[in-house]
Amino acid sequence: MVADPAAAVKALGDIPDDLSEEDFAAAVKKTVVEFSEGSLVKGVVARIDPDAVLVDIGYKSEGVIPLKELSIRNSVDPAEVVEVGEEIEALVLTMEDQEGRLILSKKRAQYERAWGRVEQVMKAGGTVTGQVIEVVKGGLIVDIGLRGFLPASLVELRRVRDLHPYIGESLEAKVIELDKNRNNVVLSRRAWLEEAQAEQRQAFLDELTPGEIREGVVSSVVNFGAFVDLGGMDGLVHVSELSWQHVSHPSEMVTVGDKVQVKVLEVDLERERISLSIRQTREDPWESFSGAHGVGDVVDGTVTKTVPFGAFVSVADGVEGLVHVSEIAMHHVESPELELSVDQVVKVRITEVDGDRRRISLSIKQALPEWESRQQWQDERGGRGKKRRQEFTREDDADEVPAFSADASLEAILEELKQRGIGRK
Repeated sequence: MVADPAAAVKALGDIPDDLSEEDFAAAVKKTVVEFSEGSLVKGVVARIDPDAVLVDIGYKSEGVIPLKELSIRNSVDPAEVVEVGEEIEALVLTMEDQEGRLILSKKRAQYERAWGRVEQVMKAGGTVTGQVIEVVKGGLIVDIGLRGFLPASLVELRRVRDLHPYIGESLEAKVIELDKNRNNVVLSRRAWLEEAQAEQRQAFLDELTPGEIREGVVSSVVNFGAFVDLGGMDGLVHVSELSWQHVSHPSEMVTVGDKVQVKVLEVDLERERISLSIRQTREDPWESFSGAHGVGDVVDGTVTKTVPFGAFVSVADGVEGLVHVSEIAMHHVESPELELSVDQVVKVRITEVDGDRRRISLSIKQALPEWESRQQWQDERGGRGKKRRQEFTREDDADEVPAFSADASLEAILEELKQRGIGRK
């Protein structure tokens, strides 16, 4: 119930002069404002003291608001909350004090009004806006007509360590818990931010097209790649897409804050993930090298790594080839690291190019001058040996002896002996 003394006083001013005694009594009764504890009343601020505010609530009625009942904020100056002549609403706490005045509470009237509004907002899934008035253990107190508690973990998308800079700021948040009996209101600004960002992310993802080139800033570097802020969302550049060269760790190529150009490889709308590439915004060194060189060419290279089965040699930026252990030297090599060292400059011959697998096979020994001489000697020696074998075969063919049959010869001898009468009878 809300008592409005102003309306009662106005009614008194409208009484005609020629009323009967009964009508006059009825009119006066209308001006009597009935109060009860827990009811809401309206009044005008009459005086402001350091510890209380005096309120005129109508015909021959006054009320006092103690300092602690003036505002939901702690330790406030009454003059900063109300001013003389201002109409306010208050809740009746006690009918009379020692001086016969009503004890009122402005903050509890505000509280009653705010509860209904906040409940409706929560049911509708809306947001409330209020000023941060305190930093307390574990979070912030926000004035939303009630003392709303905003946990530190729900202030931003990421946890904030220092909450004091938020004092005095107006924040928008969602109501996630409401318990009137415990006077408990819990807010979440992060939920509101996530909801707002979800709409922004969806719009941003819809605009992205695989294959397009964008500019971004490296936001973080992890073991498996680097995240790049595209201005609305972060995308991942996998370590394999940082460079055409082998990369041991992403920090070798980029650092946080670097401005980079990236190519959009894939946009996953369901998982809200973006795959990016830095290397594909640059010329492919393999295409350049394979277009300029072929099998048999001798090129300069630098040893990048030795392994038990050979050594890897860089022949251009982003292009490495394998020199098998058998192709390192003219002599037998037990261990590549005994013959070669990392960063050593060598000449290599291209022995094989595998375009599909983007691999090249190299040889150090075949790039040596001795190899050319030895090959010529082997070719010449091999040619003479082949000629002699061919001549020997032709001579054998010319002196070919008719095939001999042992069975035929034995029959001929027996026949001869029979004709001569020699042998058993």
